[in-house]
Amino acid sequence: MSDNGKEASSGLPDLVDGSTATAWELLSLAIDAAGIGTFDWDLVTGTLNWDARLIDLFGYDSATFDRSIDAFNARLHHEDVDRVGALLQRAIDTVGEYAAEYRVVLPDGEQRWVAARGRALADESGTAVRLLGAAWDISVRRQAQDRLAQLVESMAVGFIAMDTDWVMTHVNAEAERVTGTPRRDLLGRTLWQAFPATVGTEFEANYRHAADTGEPVVFEAFYPEPLNVWVEVRAVPSADGMALYFLDITGRRQAQELLERAADRERLLSRITEELSATLNADEAARRLTRLVVPGIADWCIVTLIDDEEASGDRRALRNVTSWHNDPELREAVDAYARARLGVLRDDALVVRAMRTGQLQLLPRDAMRLAGDMIATGPVRDVLLQLAPESIAVLPLPGRNGPVGMLTLCTGQDRGGFTSADLVTARHVAARAGVVLDNARLFRQQRGLAEGFQRSLLTAPPEPDHVQIVVRYVPAAEAAEVGGDWYDAFLQPSGATVLVIGDVVGHDVQAAAAMGQARTIVRALAARDHAAPAEVLAEVEQVMQTLQSAILATAVVARLEQTDEERAARLARLRWSNAGHPPPMVITPEHQVRVLDGGRPDLLLGVSPDVPRREAEVTLPWDSVVLLYTDGLVESRHEDIDHGLDRLQTVLGELAGRDLDSLCDEVLARMLPTNPGDDVALIALQLHPQDRPRPPQAGPNRVPPNVPAD
Repeated sequence: MSDNGKEASSGLPDLVDGSTATAWELLSLAIDAAGIGTFDWDLVTGTLNWDARLIDLFGYDSATFDRSIDAFNARLHHEDVDRVGALLQRAIDTVGEYAAEYRVVLPDGEQRWVAARGRALADESGTAVRLLGAAWDISVRRQAQDRLAQLVESMAVGFIAMDTDWVMTHVNAEAERVTGTPRRDLLGRTLWQAFPATVGTEFEANYRHAADTGEPVVFEAFYPEPLNVWVEVRAVPSADGMALYFLDITGRRQAQELLERAADRERLLSRITEELSATLNADEAARRLTRLVVPGIADWCIVTLIDDEEASGDRRALRNVTSWHNDPELREAVDAYARARLGVLRDDALVVRAMRTGQLQLLPRDAMRLAGDMIATGPVRDVLLQLAPESIAVLPLPGRNGPVGMLTLCTGQDRGGFTSADLVTARHVAARAGVVLDNARLFRQQRGLAEGFQRSLLTAPPEPDHVQIVVRYVPAAEAAEVGGDWYDAFLQPSGATVLVIGDVVGHDVQAAAAMGQARTIVRALAARDHAAPAEVLAEVEQVMQTLQSAILATAVVARLEQTDEERAARLARLRWSNAGHPPPMVITPEHQVRVLDGGRPDLLLGVSPDVPRREAEVTLPWDSVVLLYTDGLVESRHEDIDHGLDRLQTVLGELAGRDLDSLCDEVLARMLPTNPGDDVALIALQLHPQDRPRPPQAGPNRVPPNVPAD
């Protein structure tokens, strides 16, 4: 507006001459198109001139606008008056720029957002005398910004905006909640000042990576004290700085950790069941148990078992089996403590109470002092102090008829006390381990009975001059699986040595009883003088038919004999008959291994009593070794008998030249699995040279009184 209040055609002061009229016309058109109003404030007279657009923007008309700064202030929102006034005054004082955004309240209550830009002009003395500028309506933009700000404020996601210097410029309500800090304490501070724990961590690394690459980064991290919060952060860089969006995922992480702990517990229990069930040796099962629970739920542990023969509830029944510590340097100390503690326990000791009550005994905290009071002063107490337990739990290992042992679990100060989840897991572990160890004890008892019964049917071999005989029997791994395998060796009155190997069909007590009958029949018939192997087997068939025995069995009967001429030639002769049994093998003095198949084996005993029995023979030089064995040595679920025979032949070739006891032991060790599924009988004979004294390893010359000593 001009000073007389009449509207100027262009809305601009008349500061140009005719030569630039075209440029000003273009500028005027641009200003009109943009909806920009202009103002001219004469600071000397106080007159404020607005063009028509600006008058309308503020809700005035030419009659109501009095061209004063008061008219301007009257339309400002009361919250913006002081701020805008200060900006105007600074531009005047500095003869500088003016920029502001403010709200205008119209007479009908409608609000508009206005942006203004201007510059102060000075006279010759440098004093501001005029303020020129322009203003325009930004309501649409600010309403959008307000809606966006409201949206950001109401988000369930924390939001922090920072400029390029990492100074926080905006913080929403969720960010206040997650950080536990009012926004007034965050705005204007750098991220590193407000959150020092981010420095040098994955927080800082990710933020700087996003700033350097211009690419958003998403990550999860834990912010420690005082927040103690897990957050999922998305850092989005821009030309103006960085925006952080973050979620409090502490609850989710805790739930995830609970699920992971539950999964770990199930995996631990599955491994305990699997690994402990894979052995029927109680001590080995206890050893495996210690390696599984440490460090899973404890820092160190001890397993003690209750002897079968002792009464439950008596501390004398306890025996230390194994221990383990997560720290290799303390394993010797734990072992020393485990070995010695049973001798110094008092009646109030945790292990004693757990054994007598069958209940968990727990020292949740300060266990070193409390447990130390339960042990007499001395070396054992000193070792316990060295181990420094923070928490101790002693759990009975339940069996069918009471505890089979005790599991002692201990934590150190770094781990702290047992959690409730730890104790739940420990109870499950003890329950499963107790079942396995109880089964191992039952197996041990049953196997002892079965093996004792089996061995009672077998006798020691004779020790004839220059002939060494070694026998072995290995029971099946399954409890009460008494087999029908047997061996026998005896002398005929003439001095011939008879070897028998046999296997009754079946794996139970009935099979063992049948074996005893078959062995007795063969033994009685073969002990007669001059009874040939084939003749013995044929007569065995006749006797079994007469006794109406339902026995089915394989067998080899072999007789070692020698004439004076053969002795002079340093030879002996082996005659044998095979009733469906794996073939004997011979190791020659030259360490060659021969399979004595003698052609196809005859039928099993008990199939057809009238079938003719054949016989084969072989001449053996001195230092030969004869091996007879049952099929459990060469046949299993995973290997057929042909492959087993080939493997046995190879093993014998590798062991040729060893003394007979060592050879038999090594054959069993190499051929049999840890837990054989079938019992095995083995008998080996070696012909020592007869031109020199009987070797000491062959034992004394022990023969029946009616048999020649030589």
